[in-house]
Amino acid sequence: MDTTTLSLVIIFLLLLMSAFFSGSETAMTAVSRPVMHQMEQDGSSRAKRVNRLIATRDRLIGAILLGNNLVNILASSLATSAMMSLFGEAGIAYATAGMTVIVVMFGEVLPKTYAIYNANKVALVLSGPVMVLTNTLSPFVKAIEFAARLFFRLFGAKYATEASIESAMMELRGAIEVHATQDEVREERRMLRSILELGDVEVGEVMTHRKNMVTLDADLPPEDIVDQILGSPYTRIPLWRGDHDNIIGVVHAKDVLRAIRALGGEVDKLDVSELASNPWFIPDSTTLLEQLEAFKARREHFALVVDEYGALMGVVTLEDILEEIVGDIVDEHDISVAGVRPQTDGSFVVDGTVTIRDLNRQFEWRLPDDQATTIAGLLLHESRQIPNAGQVFRFHGFRFEVVRRHRNQITSIRLTPPQAESEEG
Repeated sequence: MDTTTLSLVIIFLLLLMSAFFSGSETAMTAVSRPVMHQMEQDGSSRAKRVNRLIATRDRLIGAILLGNNLVNILASSLATSAMMSLFGEAGIAYATAGMTVIVVMFGEVLPKTYAIYNANKVALVLSGPVMVLTNTLSPFVKAIEFAARLFFRLFGAKYATEASIESAMMELRGAIEVHATQDEVREERRMLRSILELGDVEVGEVMTHRKNMVTLDADLPPEDIVDQILGSPYTRIPLWRGDHDNIIGVVHAKDVLRAIRALGGEVDKLDVSELASNPWFIPDSTTLLEQLEAFKARREHFALVVDEYGALMGVVTLEDILEEIVGDIVDEHDISVAGVRPQTDGSFVVDGTVTIRDLNRQFEWRLPDDQATTIAGLLLHESRQIPNAGQVFRFHGFRFEVVRRHRNQITSIRLTPPQAESEEG
């Protein structure tokens, strides 16, 4: 075998190594960490190696780049030498043009393209050789790291920073949104979004408003109180005296039934105020995550919400928080209210009291809920007026038409999303 042929064989082997380095770099940076973590928990030794490698990603990338540059430079030098022996000085130009095309195509584009679409599989297969490479080149990589740190410090830049909780949450949200086009995981995606947003949503946005609350007057005759408890769909009912804001306790239907049985059925001897437990007041600015932890710590399911002035705003229950995650939970005692009625033209007739969060979660819309809780509140906020029935507005790509208004309250809105409006047009 002559020298030229030997050089070509060595160049071919070096190009294979270049493809290995390029594919490894792409696979190790694009690999799914959650998948590798789960595989390691299931006992995969290769996934364990991958996790060890990406745990020190700066050292991994340094070793791969060092090896890749070494083989590419060596291959280009051998090609130049071979071309000069055949074509003289013109061989430099031939070698430069030829190696540029070959290295870019076979050493970079092809292996990286394959690796980026098969990152997990390639990372598992190459984890062993990459681990050997990283350990072998470790002394050289450490020297390069030391020099890099000096340069970063010289220019006042940070060499590495730990990921903040905000970036971690953003990464989780991004991972969920990646699958936004897959209808098979629509419900799971909706619940995961809700879980991540528990720390951003306040109880004032999900509570039962005071005008829809069921309360009891402690001064009513015992027979009337029992009749109201039996006619209510709730088991826990606030008890007030003198003024609706003067909540003196919360009575449980089971406690009332036990007391009636203990009195031998003599309802007129019942004193409901003695059965009531102490009310638990929470500020409306409490987040759902904080309230969920508080419910678990206190082993309670019911809290009264007050504003900054101490005025009663409504009630929030454990079920309200769970419904934010899994959707509406309807039992045999719930009162079903149809708040959203789809129309044949693609629009929706929505009650003004329907919350924006419920609409966003149900239809995967992006209506803003930072300035208003209900859809009627959003219309009032954006229009800066109390519109009359028949008025039409366009906000955030949606068409809002006021269907009914009662005094100063918008009770019904026809809402047309952008897609339905464009199809109608």
